Amino acid sequence: MAERLAAIDIGTNSTRLLVADVDGTDPASAAMRTLDRRMRITRLGQGVDDTRALRSDAIERTLDVLREYRIALDELGVRRVRATATSAARDATNRDEFFDPATEVLGFAPELLSGEEEARLSFLGATTGLREPAPYLVVDIGGGSTEFVVGTSAPEDLVSLDIGCVRLTEQYLQSDPPAPEELSAAVSLVRDQLADVDRALPSLRKAATLVGLAGTITTVAAIEQGLLAYDRDRIHHFRLRKEQAEAVFRLLATETADERRHNPGLDPPRVDVIVGGTIVLVAILRTFGFDELVVSEADILDGLVRSLTS
Repeated sequence: MAERLAAIDIGTNSTRLLVADVDGTDPASAAMRTLDRRMRITRLGQGVDDTRALRSDAIERTLDVLREYRIALDELGVRRVRATATSAARDATNRDEFFDPATEVLGFAPELLSGEEEARLSFLGATTGLREPAPYLVVDIGGGSTEFVVGTSAPEDLVSLDIGCVRLTEQYLQSDPPAPEELSAAVSLVRDQLADVDRALPSLRKAATLVGLAGTITTVAAIEQGLLAYDRDRIHHFRLRKEQAEAVFRLLATETADERRHNPGLDPPRVDVIVGGTIVLVAILRTFGFDELVVSEADILDGLVRSLTS
């Protein structure tokens, strides 16, 4: 008997909802039928890297979306739901200013995920039903952090880095378009951080398939395909080659924000942070020697819903 479950992912850049009917008690094999999937750019982590505090306007934007999602949960008759906050909330000293009203809006308290738990859930969501050679290296480029997980049927090694599209943009990419020296500094930072990943995850070099998650990667896949409208079926399990990712990066990094927003496949709220995210993506492909990446639209949201079955 299928159970109606839901998950809310409150990230640095976006707040997302997934409602699904799930049949089974094994998180890795339960059958899941999506009923509703939503994404809103809320930028909860705006300015957190500088101030270590959540801004009041960012909190209110996110609460407005949570109110919308609470209505959807009620209308769809969701039995159980799990809501989690990630990088921005981990870094903020005033996180209770968000968690207290969020608890009131939702009717239950969101969880604060560690980077390691975020990585485990992303792996579960991305690899369920994946028919590609294992072991997998699953990479989730978020707004404030990037997670790396190696495993076959379950996570075996993982690490979370404090680099992401919003954090990198706020730290380095101030000009429009980004100045060469800004791009160079951002690339150098990412390369240094990835060297730490290489040392921390020696099993990474044995991965047969690189799987990429989250908005930066799905956006690059959409731009590469010139999608005039979002098409999940065209993006999910799209094979993004290294040279394609590099070409998209060169295009975006040399355009002004006004020019960039005209690229088919680029969601307008991502215009200002997509270059930062693409720096991370291209550096991963180059550093770890992958010629291509399998794009997954199944991610931490799917993992959160599946975690409710166990």
